[in-house]
Amino acid sequence: MAPPPPPPPRLLLASHAAVRAAASARRGRLAGDHHPPQVAALRRGDWVKLICGASFEDAADVRNLSLVYTLAGVDCIDCAADASVVGAVNEGIDVAASIVPSVQSPWVMVSVNDDCRDLHFRKAEFDPEDCPPDCSKPCEKVCPADAISLERVMIEGKHSQSDPSSGKLEGGVITERCYGCGRCLSVCPYDRIRAMSYVRDPTKTVELLKRNDVDAIEIHTTGKGTDMFNTLWSNLGDSINNVKLIAVSLPDVGDSTVNFMNAIYTTMQSHLQGYNLWQLDGRPMSGDIGRGATRETVSFAVHLSSMSNRPPGFYQLAGGTNSYTIESLKKAGLFQSTTFAATSGVTYCQQAFIGGIAYGGYARKFYAKYQHNLAMHALRTTQIISWKRYKKLYH
Repeated sequence: MAPPPPPPPRLLLASHAAVRAAASARRGRLAGDHHPPQVAALRRGDWVKLICGASFEDAADVRNLSLVYTLAGVDCIDCAADASVVGAVNEGIDVAASIVPSVQSPWVMVSVNDDCRDLHFRKAEFDPEDCPPDCSKPCEKVCPADAISLERVMIEGKHSQSDPSSGKLEGGVITERCYGCGRCLSVCPYDRIRAMSYVRDPTKTVELLKRNDVDAIEIHTTGKGTDMFNTLWSNLGDSINNVKLIAVSLPDVGDSTVNFMNAIYTTMQSHLQGYNLWQLDGRPMSGDIGRGATRETVSFAVHLSSMSNRPPGFYQLAGGTNSYTIESLKKAGLFQSTTFAATSGVTYCQQAFIGGIAYGGYARKFYAKYQHNLAMHALRTTQIISWKRYKKLYH
């Protein structure tokens, strides 16, 4: 049987003003709720976050990712702290609502960093004129974001397919698509590719947090000290009060991890008016590799679960998360296991220790298979990626 045709363009391009008005009404109702559905998901342990990429700025792809995964039922969409990218996320959410009016709007989260050494905030860069024209272009083949494009061209009409050394390479890194995974760095046979790191401008982040279509912020920190985190927190000022959720993404730095987290929590506590979340970033940007990639983030969770002095807040896995993560959590006895927690003097009822999972590379890789027929495959995406689907399978 032939697959159903994709939705007509006019459906995907429904009156944006009407869709935006409907989305604003939904967000208004959400703001008035005492217990937002996203928080209920964290408490149950079935929160799902889509990571578009802290450095991924291809607005068209971000829009389509947001459309598909809103239809799939994610609770949050995490994106680069860039106005055009935030706009693309919200456009995708709004179009999803025009297709399925009852769909729940996910929270929109922007990601920033306090340290240029964070792997999520870098771009690959190289000059194609430095590349030998007969290079086999392994960087182009290994890039999961299709962010490298190289083409051989003629020199004075002498280039021939049989003699590539007589031509040259043009193109290079498509900056807005590169999200800093670093896989191209190790495969370049001539060591010509560099990683260019950066820090998001806090003044632009402040402006983003004033928008009514940004619900959360995630601060990436390297765990190498609190000074830079404190500086960024100070620069964000009162704008932090505009969001519903503040997340901190950090790696496992061993025995000092919990002390580091508690120091950060002390900094945040005076301005913490909403909810807070700790993102346990095991093996960054590796979820699309395979089963072994998820071990580090689950080990991180196991480590913290044994620490009685861990700070309050919700906990979520990231970095290497894929279809094996739930299985690994179950083997560790952490899938929807419960704990008691207190934040800002409020004691919550029994809740899951791991509140949810964030999917990045794995989610983008799955979407890439179906990006030319978004609506038709939204349900399939739900079945594959949604933690809620896994819960049904395991119970």
